[in-house]
Amino acid sequence: MDRKRVVVIEGDDAAPEAVRPTMELLEKLNLAIDWLKPPIGDQGKELYGSVFPDQARQAIDESDATLFGAASSKSTAALFYLRFGKLTFANVRPAKWLPGFKSPLAKPKGIDLVIVRENLEDLYLGIEGELGILEPLNLISPFTQKKIAEMAPGRFGLKVITEKGTERVARFSFELARKRKAKGHPGKVTCATKHNMLSLSDGFFREVTKKIAQSYPDIEFESLIVDDFAHRLAANPQQFDVAVMPNLYGDILSDMTGGLIGGLGLAPSGCYGNSYAYFEPVHGTAPDIAGKNIINPTATILSAALMLEYLGFAQEAERMEKAIEKVYAEGRILPKDQGGSATTTEFVAAIKEYL
Repeated sequence: MDRKRVVVIEGDDAAPEAVRPTMELLEKLNLAIDWLKPPIGDQGKELYGSVFPDQARQAIDESDATLFGAASSKSTAALFYLRFGKLTFANVRPAKWLPGFKSPLAKPKGIDLVIVRENLEDLYLGIEGELGILEPLNLISPFTQKKIAEMAPGRFGLKVITEKGTERVARFSFELARKRKAKGHPGKVTCATKHNMLSLSDGFFREVTKKIAQSYPDIEFESLIVDDFAHRLAANPQQFDVAVMPNLYGDILSDMTGGLIGGLGLAPSGCYGNSYAYFEPVHGTAPDIAGKNIINPTATILSAALMLEYLGFAQEAERMEKAIEKVYAEGRILPKDQGGSATTTEFVAAIKEYL
């Protein structure tokens, strides 16, 4: 296998305290990977006068993938480039319960699902403004029969669902379900939208996804109103395999799946495009625990495992996952958020022993 190039961005606040020990595990595997650490954030500002200098952008462009910590204001520019600049349209967020995870559910056994969140469209295009600027459009609500501009003062956000954007994330979801089916999963895709109220936007997402489903007769398909999906997710998460949905719903409900298995410290993610991918934990930067060496690195390590699989190191990815499983099943050395008393360093050392 040719050597790979991976950019490592530690992120902000407590995130580096999860990324650095994760890198120790990765380096222990002696992989054919060159690790690049371009100056970003404070370092980029100090050296080049920018939190995201051209040197960092070039490193990303010349790499095969990026391992990302978590972003606050300092690393946001790099994150946005990884998302919108590299067109990573499918945000894959797995949620798998393992023995030892501190789930709030009485019976979490068997939770093993993936939420695929469309990553580039919907309300996350960031097109917002004052209601008054909509006056030339003469928009009228079909429900209130009033002009939107007359509701001012107020603000709006624009929801955008495109055929191309929906087709690619839907197809990605069915391909993922097919791969999972080959490993013993049900082979099922659930589309969750608010098509009963947003018939033209969410209805279009549903319509396009149903059309893609016809090309995958080996994969079961269902369409649910997102409210119903949320209810079923709380009541019986074991019924789901792969769920695809627009950006906002995917962002919110994937945090919920993290909560179902035991918290965001356990929730990894990967963001995939046609020619690039980056990997980051679902959680934020946790500024309240920065410098305390107690952040749970599980989500970051599992994100790194997703990255290894993407790069072609499937066996090594499985080794990392199995090592985590053993430490949690043993239950002797666990992070504080999972009912243990171990520091981040102690917990990663336990994983390293099983590697």
